[in-house]
Amino acid sequence: MQPMSSGIRWWFESMDRARRNRGAAMDRMGYGPVETPHETILSVPGMRLRRYSGTPGYGKGKGVLIVPAPIKRHYIWDLDPECSVVQRLLSEGFQVWLAEWTEPGEAERHFGLEHYALNMLDLCLDAIRKEGGPTRLGLYSHSLGGVFATVYAALRPENVSGLVQVESPLHFARGSGSFGPLVAFGPPTENVTRVFGCIPGSVLNLASMVASPSTFGSERMADMFASMGSNRHMRSHLLVERWTLDEAPMAPALFEEVLDRLYREDAFMRGVLDIAGQRIGPQSIVSPILAIYDPRSTIIPPESVIAFHEATASPIKRLIAYRGDTGVALAHVGALVGHNAHAEIWPEVLAWTSDVAREWH
Repeated sequence: MQPMSSGIRWWFESMDRARRNRGAAMDRMGYGPVETPHETILSVPGMRLRRYSGTPGYGKGKGVLIVPAPIKRHYIWDLDPECSVVQRLLSEGFQVWLAEWTEPGEAERHFGLEHYALNMLDLCLDAIRKEGGPTRLGLYSHSLGGVFATVYAALRPENVSGLVQVESPLHFARGSGSFGPLVAFGPPTENVTRVFGCIPGSVLNLASMVASPSTFGSERMADMFASMGSNRHMRSHLLVERWTLDEAPMAPALFEEVLDRLYREDAFMRGVLDIAGQRIGPQSIVSPILAIYDPRSTIIPPESVIAFHEATASPIKRLIAYRGDTGVALAHVGALVGHNAHAEIWPEVLAWTSDVAREWH
């Protein structure tokens, strides 16, 4: 059993190395990320906190902390000046920080929801305050990063001026979408972590392809063909394809808690998610909340977003439907990088964030 487990682990780790090599080749072709200048103001096991450029006092009272998904690289928020949420925030006078998750190693094996969604975000807020940042921040998040941000808002409402979730699944029992059958009939999570330890990015990539071959396969091919008539669309398509090659490993404790407590038990939606001795659910959310969802998505179906959103106790709520783009490769990140999204959705999101920041500061 042990030699077989080692062989499986070696195979997927080899696939990760091959993906990184392909990514390096695309970098040499000019499709690597073109990121905004930044400084690292905090570095702890599992995370680095970035502060993006701005003048002293710039955007005072208008602060945003970006919380990316932990299994994808952070730079999808800042892929290229043409399609950068970070750049848009800075141009509107916001102070911007980003929690950059680093690859888990042996020391981070035990990091679960409490560590990612509470402890490390607490460290971010402390560091931001020490350098004179706002006492309340807007939290911008995507996908599983939205779970972290929402858990934090439930536990630390006094620190959050507003919550922006971009295709973040929060209701799993009836809204698990394409991943539901894979989770329901897959092996026990402890069996998976026993084989792999930290879950290689290629395992997560394969699971995504099995769960939804259309989203992660045929739709990407269709987007490539649709993009061929536009240099702009083809460039953004290839930038996202490059980003997909940087899938990050996942700490085993986090992997087990996401699958068991969120997907299988739907504990957050049911109001029985226990984090640091506190039981939380949608009624724990009292901060203003804006959620972006894709009505066509099968991996993050609308119900997984809307049901939780409607059940929150927040007095200020906004739902925005994202209708899609050409040149995004993966529809799941289209709301972050799509040209239509930047023309139509993000001006509305930033105006909403400014309004709630003034009201809640």
